[in-house]
Amino acid sequence: MNLLSYDFMVRALLGALFTGLAAPAVGTYLVQRRLALMGDGIGHIAVTGVALGLLTGTSPTITAVVVAVIGAVVIEVIRESGRTSGDVALALLFYGGIAGGVLITGIAGQSAATLNSYLFGSITTISASDVWVTLVLAAVVVAIAVGLSPQLFAVSQDEEFAKVAGLNVRVYNLLVSVMAAVTVTVAMRTVGLLLVSALMVVPVATSQQLTRTFRTTLFAAMGLGMLASVGGVTVSAYVDAAPGATIVLLALAGFVAAYPVGVWLRRRQRLARPFVEPGDEPSFGGLGPEHTAVPEDHSHAHGEACGHTAVPHGDHVDYVHDGHRHAVHGGHYDEH
Repeated sequence: MNLLSYDFMVRALLGALFTGLAAPAVGTYLVQRRLALMGDGIGHIAVTGVALGLLTGTSPTITAVVVAVIGAVVIEVIRESGRTSGDVALALLFYGGIAGGVLITGIAGQSAATLNSYLFGSITTISASDVWVTLVLAAVVVAIAVGLSPQLFAVSQDEEFAKVAGLNVRVYNLLVSVMAAVTVTVAMRTVGLLLVSALMVVPVATSQQLTRTFRTTLFAAMGLGMLASVGGVTVSAYVDAAPGATIVLLALAGFVAAYPVGVWLRRRQRLARPFVEPGDEPSFGGLGPEHTAVPEDHSHAHGEACGHTAVPHGDHVDYVHDGHRHAVHGGHYDEH
């Protein structure tokens, strides 16, 4: 079966491609700010926007964008207030959003199946105009996420440092919240409002296992998001399953595969990391009690050609051997 011979599949694949590109771009900043579930909360609020669109005969996508943006701004204001009751207020906002959506959908005389297409996604039914809207919104989100990455990273990483550097922290935090709201509504036809947070977070978590710098994490997450989205839609066509579920499960499978690689990379990096010598640490010639002598025999002497990783340590060199580092000292080895 050639999927590209069907117009609805071409539209679905394009919608998935753009959504998979934009969602992790915003998700990278949410994860950095430890607000990974913010997309989930905005998704709940957007349900009311979808219902208002169904009630008024307006495009549910447009009304969902408006309501989600208002909700995201309110969430940011509550978060910024720092009150102890802030989490309770957020919970009330989330549950009120989804309950209001269900109520208004009923008043509009729409069936539960109509609302379910937004809750769980229905990418194979999107129109050409939906694809264009998705393309434009995704392009704006990606342009801001990449173009303002130095400022957004500084604010997400350390707000106090960003203030000292002269950045308007409130404006940038609101910008990230608004981008998250737009991304949620863009992705609601792809994976659904209840699963959109997964597409924003899981590719970022997978990317963090394999990369070490923020910029590579950002671009790798966007690539992984596109692969999961396009791959999920393709798999769903062959197994006759909901695309939202296959997209999320494919993204999770990527994280499961990347996690052991990440553990190995972190262990290797930790072992190869040069020592940071404290000012009062004695030199190698006068090893203090923190250096532990270990009884260990070798069939060879460590050196440039021994094949073990060499790590500079003060005035000598340690060697990584069987998961630990040590250096020869006189007639024995010191564990470092």
